[in-house]
Amino acid sequence: MTRTDQFSDVPAGPRRTVLISGASIAGPALAFWLHRYGFAVTVVEKAGALRDGGYPIDVRGTALDVVRRMGILPRLRNAHIDLRRLTFLDEDGAEVASIAPHAVTGGIEGTDLEVRRGALAGALHAAVRDDVEFLFDDSIDTLDQHPRGVDVTFRGGGRRTFDLVIGADGLHSHTRGLVFGPEERFHRYLGYCFAGFTLPNTFGLVRETAMWNAPGRAAVLYAVGEGDDVHGFLNFARPEPSLRAFRDPEAQRDLVAEVFADAGWEVPGMLAALREADDLFFDVVSQIRMPRWSSGRVALVGDAAYAPSLLTGQGSSLALVGAYMLAGSLASEPDHIAAFAAYERDSRTFVTLNQDLVGTGDALLFPTTARALEERNTLLRDLVAMPPAAEGRPAHSALVLPEFTPAAALSSGRTDV
Repeated sequence: MTRTDQFSDVPAGPRRTVLISGASIAGPALAFWLHRYGFAVTVVEKAGALRDGGYPIDVRGTALDVVRRMGILPRLRNAHIDLRRLTFLDEDGAEVASIAPHAVTGGIEGTDLEVRRGALAGALHAAVRDDVEFLFDDSIDTLDQHPRGVDVTFRGGGRRTFDLVIGADGLHSHTRGLVFGPEERFHRYLGYCFAGFTLPNTFGLVRETAMWNAPGRAAVLYAVGEGDDVHGFLNFARPEPSLRAFRDPEAQRDLVAEVFADAGWEVPGMLAALREADDLFFDVVSQIRMPRWSSGRVALVGDAAYAPSLLTGQGSSLALVGAYMLAGSLASEPDHIAAFAAYERDSRTFVTLNQDLVGTGDALLFPTTARALEERNTLLRDLVAMPPAAEGRPAHSALVLPEFTPAAALSSGRTDV
């Protein structure tokens, strides 16, 4: 049975309309599944075009089943980075350990995927671009819910009404702010800030990562292939993030330079490259924890609802799985309130298990004290693989994807907010 045949029982007739805010990972994945279930989908994205390149991300566990069902797994296999070595260095630049990456990530060699973020976004977009409407260089300005739908005004001046609106617009979701209130209500800062950028590969690195650590500081050079550039990453512990730095890119550069001023190894050259980088990305390491992921006709998916942080390596995987679960719940429940409740009921345990991985990620990658760093280094010298989960499935595979049956009332069901 082909994917098209599986959805041939979706009834014809007027289709429910859905606006998705965000065209990175969760948004296009959700658009794919909603279209398959017979919804009319529009995706709005504030960027002028699809973002290419980007830092590497993982797809593993349950998320692999999602991309397999979407038919994009072969394309992602071709884009797999196949990182071969992860080398840890001490404060003097001496090697602590050089190990296989999956020994740290807890992934499965030969099965899990690591691809550039742009490669995943491109595969998702290609899978759905001919079937749904994309509005680039625009965003939601206001939302007004009422019994018949959601009136939306766009930054570009347009006005439209949709049956449902989904926020898939990331950690700092504008949609979440409009409907649920200020980010600080749900933002859980994990004690680190970071700067990411690209710089010339003058280090001879090929499909490998080198990580320098000092207490509370880390510098990473990441070569995803044999190209002329590498990804640079500077991470540092800080009790509270600098609000001024978030408003001013030059303040970001100044802050990072100050924190790493006395660092050795390749850090001085990284700081010089940081000054010239035109792709600087500065942010905090944090999570989003919400008591509910929906309100009326508006729901959230991916980082907008439950960002797990880079310490877990599960952000993109949660986005893919969440998109599948949300679309299936909407297809099988003609009442959107019941659908949103089912989405949360069936997904939250999986989300929480993955968010709770932060306790191991930060201790291994970013120790904050000299003692913790030495304990980490001792562990690395003897490390073959991460210890298995105490019982049951590992967090990234803890959910088995259900099969959803489209509800007979999909095309006509409408309920009040």
